[in-house]
Amino acid sequence: MDGPSPDRPRTDRPRTNSPRMDRLRAARPPYPDLFAGALFWGTQMLASAMLGLYLRNGLQSSRLAEVATLYFLGGLLSWPFALPVARFFAYDRPPEARFAAFFVTLTAATIAMTAFLFAMEYRLFYSRWHAPFGSFVWAFQFVFTSISAVYQFLVIGLRLFLPLGLVCLVVSSYHLAKRMR
Repeated sequence: MDGPSPDRPRTDRPRTNSPRMDRLRAARPPYPDLFAGALFWGTQMLASAMLGLYLRNGLQSSRLAEVATLYFLGGLLSWPFALPVARFFAYDRPPEARFAAFFVTLTAATIAMTAFLFAMEYRLFYSRWHAPFGSFVWAFQFVFTSISAVYQFLVIGLRLFLPLGLVCLVVSSYHLAKRMR
């Protein structure tokens, strides 16, 4: 039978003799999707955090600009990692599996990148009381300060992704899954 099977989604890229190479080629997104998507995803995460702050305390925060920057950069910097990984797992899968791949990957990458940025900011603040760089004590302090910051972000910061971040995640995952055939 010529053409794609009704059970298997079509791909935009030509197939080779190697399924592994096909999957790797499909994982590489077009550059406009990578750059424009990163800006759009970062803006969505910024809007999500601002709505979350507004619903919780009416945007009454002395660190509003820092929070906005953190969530924007978390979304912006997570997209270039999440999109190729999700496309890799979504390649040649049914629509439900593609949606799940984008949903899980965008969730994990966005939370991980935002938590990482929060941990580095947290570490920067406490570094003035830490041992000199490169020492064993410094390494110990770096690791445990970072772990504490990630835990604090997971407990306090994840709430700012709700409710709008979940809506953005579902819509974006659906759009990406439909677009990748």
